[in-house]
Amino acid sequence: MDGVLRLTAYSPGSGCASKVGPQDLYELLHRLPALDDPRVLAGVGEDASVFRLREDLAVVQTVDVITPVLDDPRAFGAVAAANAMSDIYAMGAVPLFALNVVAFPVRMLPLGILEAIMQGGAAKAAEAGIPIVGGHSLDDPTPKYGMVVTGVADPARIVRKSGARPGDRLVLTKPLGIGVLTTALVQGRAGAGVEERVLAVMGHLNRAAAEAMQTVGVSACTDVTGFGLLGHLHEMSKQSGVAATVTQGRVPVLAEAWELLRDGAVSQGTRNNFRLLRDRVKWHPAVPAEARTMLCDAQTSGGLLIAVPGERAETLLTTLAAGGVEAAVIGEVLPGPAGSIEVVP
Repeated sequence: MDGVLRLTAYSPGSGCASKVGPQDLYELLHRLPALDDPRVLAGVGEDASVFRLREDLAVVQTVDVITPVLDDPRAFGAVAAANAMSDIYAMGAVPLFALNVVAFPVRMLPLGILEAIMQGGAAKAAEAGIPIVGGHSLDDPTPKYGMVVTGVADPARIVRKSGARPGDRLVLTKPLGIGVLTTALVQGRAGAGVEERVLAVMGHLNRAAAEAMQTVGVSACTDVTGFGLLGHLHEMSKQSGVAATVTQGRVPVLAEAWELLRDGAVSQGTRNNFRLLRDRVKWHPAVPAEARTMLCDAQTSGGLLIAVPGERAETLLTTLAAGGVEAAVIGEVLPGPAGSIEVVP
């Protein structure tokens, strides 16, 4: 076999293809033995775990592993690494080092492909300024790659997804449509340049966005991945005890994604997201069906969804732009039933 991963053989459709939502997973985890260690500052329900070492220092740790979303092994490794580091950035923490986590069919594919995957991950880690100090591998029919990422933060400056407050503006730091484009690649629908375009978005680290939100001061943050924009917003608003509204026309979307979505480039993960959210989202009649699907698009290595006090929203946008991040205010946090979302044109 040549040096490509063949997405059609391995990909579940870009992002989470599960038939359960985040709340189902959290309910399962809450049935496990409870955490009662006062040093644990964040765990189930947050993007990363936080463990206090002393009053001014905490360890922040996450693990994330994905199946191939691009045919090029090196590009896949880079995206998987960026995706794994995103949870650290979403918590407002600084990554220190990483461990590789690899599953690979050693009897089916040449080891040169695995080397290329890990080289891609190493290059992205180097871009983030962190070393990869070890890892774990296993023989598996389906290739998988990701990282355990360890970082640090001041416990007083941890950014949780549960801190959104009425009056906050919702800011998104990457366009949607990643799942549409990677699904189109799987289906052979994508034209020239699509893989390069989506790689540029997925491979972009959320580091500058994390630094900007720490500079400005925000209420809450999460990264947008497999459960799509609305799935992660539902998570944030439910855990914060608030409602939210999204203005569909303000949500940035990769230009190529609209036509590909109309042509049927919709992953099973996206369909599941839409089904799971149907009773949790109030759709304005003027929001078209294709836009409803796009707001549920299952992302890989998406942007940060940030809740920022209204009076700081413009400052955050300016600071993000100075760091090379094109962001947009897409909605607002409101008082109301926890987790409820309204989407308007």
